[in-house]
Amino acid sequence: MLDIDWDLANRSWWPLIKGALQYTIPLTLASFAVGLVLALVVALMRMSKVRVVSFIARAYISVIRGTPLLVQLLIIFYGLPEIGILLDPFPAAVIAFSLNVGGYAAEVIRGSILAVPRGQWEAASTVGMGYTLTLRRVVLPQAFRVAVPALSNTFISLVKDTSLASQILIVEMLKTAQNIASPTFKFFQLYLQAAVVYWVICLILSFGQVRLERRLERYVAK
Repeated sequence: MLDIDWDLANRSWWPLIKGALQYTIPLTLASFAVGLVLALVVALMRMSKVRVVSFIARAYISVIRGTPLLVQLLIIFYGLPEIGILLDPFPAAVIAFSLNVGGYAAEVIRGSILAVPRGQWEAASTVGMGYTLTLRRVVLPQAFRVAVPALSNTFISLVKDTSLASQILIVEMLKTAQNIASPTFKFFQLYLQAAVVYWVICLILSFGQVRLERRLERYVAK
């Protein structure tokens, strides 16, 4: 029978939440923001008619999708120092997670751009809009609305993936749970508490996703 130490449980909530506030959430936000910009660039490269540019984008997506995130993280933090590139744990994690988000979100953004009716491009062209202006003012707002569900799933997955940062010395929420559990051997209890915090964060993000979808509804072409 599971023996729960309620005093330990009460004392553990704040350190776990603090770990989430100090590292898990900032790491998620920073990585997703950088990754989203990278994904847009890669998506546009992927759509380019210049074969070399398109090939580079395809190769990048293939490498990111074809290798585990943990391996990418370990290569950046432990592998790069062998060629003279030393990174602190947090920047290394941001780079690894951003590259991963960029690889997965690029195809989401590309598909969303292609989902915008061709007539939108033609209509913008008739009023004198160039490619860049059409993309920024007409296409991307509609494409973003289409991409919101998939990008939200990527964002929520990233929250959970940040637990891997414990492998490169970042004391985020999972590492905090491990540190608290080590002297007490209450690993099941502490991991369960960490899971609850992750779950609550994801619930909040899911609620935000629904609200965002409603607000962007007006950008959808009828």
